[in-house]
Amino acid sequence: MGKLKRIQKEVAKSSVSPFKNYWSTNNYFILLIGILTIMFGYFLMGQGNWDSISSLSISPMILVVAYIIIVPLSIFHKKNLHKDKNVSS
Repeated sequence: MGKLKRIQKEVAKSSVSPFKNYWSTNNYFILLIGILTIMFGYFLMGQGNWDSISSLSISPMILVVAYIIIVPLSIFHKKNLHKDKNVSS
């Protein structure tokens, strides 16, 4: 006679995702401000002649601020979980 095979029932384990949602509504709001600032910068770049002040000076400054300050701020902004306690010494 042949060997009997054991049938094991596999229990579905509920796995916890290692990826947490680290972004809060503040992060999405700052990102929206960054995207709107980028759109405004490109809008200014397209206005007027190619050698206008808004196309050559103002628009690049707005885009630099949006790409280098606002968008990374939205990524790295973290809500404080522990509030500072007033300790009197």
